[in-house]
Amino acid sequence: MKAIFYNLLAWAILPFMDTIAKYLSAELSFFQITWARYFFTVFFTLPFMFFFFRKKLTKSSQPSLQIFRGLTLFFANVLFFYSISVISMAKALTLAFVAPLVTTALSPFILREKVGIRRWSAVIVGFIGTLIVIRPGTIDFNLATIAALGTGFFYGIYLIITRKLHSSDNPLLTLLLTGVVGGVIGSFIVPVVWINPTINQWLLLALMGVFACLGHLFLILSLKYADASKLAPFGYFEIVTNIILGYYFFSDFPTTWTWVGLAIIVFSGVYISFRDKINLVIK
Repeated sequence: MKAIFYNLLAWAILPFMDTIAKYLSAELSFFQITWARYFFTVFFTLPFMFFFFRKKLTKSSQPSLQIFRGLTLFFANVLFFYSISVISMAKALTLAFVAPLVTTALSPFILREKVGIRRWSAVIVGFIGTLIVIRPGTIDFNLATIAALGTGFFYGIYLIITRKLHSSDNPLLTLLLTGVVGGVIGSFIVPVVWINPTINQWLLLALMGVFACLGHLFLILSLKYADASKLAPFGYFEIVTNIILGYYFFSDFPTTWTWVGLAIIVFSGVYISFRDKINLVIK
């Protein structure tokens, strides 16, 4: 129960970060917001880890893979923050939920994992769900929806790399290095789009870092009590907080087509997760 509680708490907290990002995108560059998300996450996370988990912050056994992992999450964040600056958070998150489908589709080529006909079928069904959400050929299909799908693509690769690092590097070290990579890369580019924030905007940018820090901390705590494969289906709980915040602050509510597409994508993702668990038991 502790694992489920911490996991659900994490997914309830993280949409608050997205809400602030969408609010600030009206006046600040989405890239500057992404940079702040990483800067303040490291700013709050580093002292916490140094004082309480210093012994676990050892040298990475696969530094190049850690850097690549950080880059994939950084690109995913940039694309997602752009997408929610244009379309609703619920629609952007729904399209980003293709990540588990991407992970399954790429696993045979990157992880050399065997993917059977049932999981391939789930990937195809999930892709149909994304088509229902974006409805190609209608006015709803735009660059922001493509960016949201790109979020799912990069996050899917991020999940694959996380699997490869799970048995070699400490999760806390991986979390810290991911933030450092994003913060460093973003710092080189952000001067080009920099807009001087007001004091209130600085406070909100810092608050984003707090929410990111808390969310990922609870994710780590949940993984202490249960395997990632068992907790994967609970990740879809994020859409609940997302929809509530989107409606309350921006009067955005998912359309009927978004609901239908979301149901199909979630069903496909949950099915793949359960198939993964069955395969682990068989092995």
